[in-house]
Amino acid sequence: MAYAVFDTPAICGVPAYVVHGVPAPGNRCEPVRAGPGNSVGRPGRSCHARRMGALDGVAGRVAGGETVEFRPSGASMVPLIRSRQLVALAPVDPSKLAVGDIVLARVAGTVYLHLVSSVDTARKRVQISNNRGHVNGWTGHDRVFGICVAVDGTPRPGAAAKVPAAGPTAGREGNGRPEGKTVE
Repeated sequence: MAYAVFDTPAICGVPAYVVHGVPAPGNRCEPVRAGPGNSVGRPGRSCHARRMGALDGVAGRVAGGETVEFRPSGASMVPLIRSRQLVALAPVDPSKLAVGDIVLARVAGTVYLHLVSSVDTARKRVQISNNRGHVNGWTGHDRVFGICVAVDGTPRPGAAAKVPAAGPTAGREGNGRPEGKTVE
């Protein structure tokens, strides 16, 4: 499996534990200057200014076939996932989803790492909810990007069987991992 771990410095040099150089909430950063190689592109704006959503970058990578590890923050999934625990997400076959699966899905324009609370196989959609009783809404199979396969290294029961067998890295020579930190 291809793993990408995002614990590298952000544009501002502050360690970022989310994705694409976007610091986790609460981290401070300094304004950056516009110049060559600066992806922010506006003088005096911090790297937070380009933040769309912490999970949008993860969704793109998982939808592209990667297995991604990251540390989400928040309390909506306690006790299944506590804030800053290491979560591994893999691509998923949405037709195999069941109530209780933890998925990365877009609902009404926002990407959530939440539970599948109901399945509508006839309409090819699932209902997404947090672990505190709040329902985010229904979303189509095409907007379910991945499934949580492990939390802090502990596999989620039944999740591995819902990951497609072949992905874009299948059959590649080497370790099958993108450039970056190697995960053992």
